[in-house]
Amino acid sequence: MTIGAGLFLIAAGAILRFGVTTASTPGISVHTIGDILMAMGVLGVALWLVVWAPWARGRRPAYPTEEPPAGRARTYPPERAPYQDQYPR
Repeated sequence: MTIGAGLFLIAAGAILRFGVTTASTPGISVHTIGDILMAMGVLGVALWLVVWAPWARGRRPAYPTEEPPAGRARTYPPERAPYQDQYPR
């Protein structure tokens, strides 16, 4: 579950729990469904923060943003034209 899906579940559960006032469906409690959706959303966001957030913090940009130390040249990956290597003549 992504963080966006977790936030969506929290919002949908809050609408069902606090926004719906007249829910008289026999056998189904809309307020309980809202509570369950909010709990699943909070659990999903918490698990995302525990599992995926440490990996997201370690991401680096593809190219360096600061200047290299004096005496070292900046290196870039080699450029190639699209489809150049896929279809030799």
